[in-house]
Amino acid sequence: MIDFSLTDDQLQMMEAVDRYLSHRLPPSEVLRRDATHTPPYDLLPELGDLGILGIPFNPEYGGLGENWMTLALVQERMARHAYFAASIVSRVVAFGGMSLMTYGSEEQRAKYLPELIGGRALFALALSEPQAGSDATGITTRAERVDGGWHIIGRKTWISDADRATHLVLPARTEKGAAGSRGVSVFLVPRHSAGINMTALDKVGNHCMPSYDVGLDDVFVSDDAILGTEGDGFKHILSTLHFSRSSMAAAATGCAQSVVEMALAHAKERIQFGKPLFANQVIRHRLADMQMRVDQSRLSVYHLAWMLSEGMDCKRQAAQAKIIATETLQFVTDHGMQILASAGYSMDSPMQRIWRDARLYSYGEGSNEIQRELVSREL
Repeated sequence: MIDFSLTDDQLQMMEAVDRYLSHRLPPSEVLRRDATHTPPYDLLPELGDLGILGIPFNPEYGGLGENWMTLALVQERMARHAYFAASIVSRVVAFGGMSLMTYGSEEQRAKYLPELIGGRALFALALSEPQAGSDATGITTRAERVDGGWHIIGRKTWISDADRATHLVLPARTEKGAAGSRGVSVFLVPRHSAGINMTALDKVGNHCMPSYDVGLDDVFVSDDAILGTEGDGFKHILSTLHFSRSSMAAAATGCAQSVVEMALAHAKERIQFGKPLFANQVIRHRLADMQMRVDQSRLSVYHLAWMLSEGMDCKRQAAQAKIIATETLQFVTDHGMQILASAGYSMDSPMQRIWRDARLYSYGEGSNEIQRELVSREL
């Protein structure tokens, strides 16, 4: 039986998140970071000290040994303060920690997991290429075997955190002539390896999550840089994305709830024609639709988190949660902008920032069209 009752430990952790982020990321600081394109890398050691980066990992690596529900609750709560704070946790946990836990070797886990959990390391997923986005099977970056290791040649694009990451989690073709999902291996590439060149990319939103175009010109990595089994890289990357999409859904839900609360507060305070906006049925019903969508999103996230905690197969539910949550966030930000009108369109308003940021998530980390195809296959 599914029970979403919160434990005392979960409640205490969310209260700790509220205290920390209320102090560390008040609305004025979130606005400043967006305006100055300042990422939250400085928060990582603090998040490590709080135990947030180690929530789903075993104590032997420095983690808390909590279940995925606890992580979902924390990420939802963090995103109510600032989506980018929840997002950096997602990238550390999914791109780094869960990649190591699901297909890394024990030596790699022992070496890197404590660093990730402590906020001293950051892995960037270098998957997308100019001709391989939604079609991840179109990877053309190749790795050629040489004495003692591999030479990697190719190009990746729209890679979040690439310049500040300690390592790139990078899939490349290792089998000559292979196509589609065959012959791909995943490499753990140190960021400052010779032959890596990066160019920052300008974006409409998500200014606290820098993205880069990454060139790979005969980048050498040793044999022990392979993550998982040689040739099984496509399967491995799907596993990484499975966890990252789950985290994205939790964060999008929390962010969407903050939008509803912002729009509701404005509707109660804004006076037009001698009465608050909320007195108009059209506004009340718009807000009702917004809250219902958020509640539906939250239920899909919690159900998925429960399934992950129970070790159940949940590929379909992860895709569904990602679709529902990201499209809910776009729905509420669109309607929130309409309710706030010029007040939301001002660059001083958090509404316009969330509105800009939200547009990415329905195609980031696997477009929702691809997610729907995954759901239909599972059906």
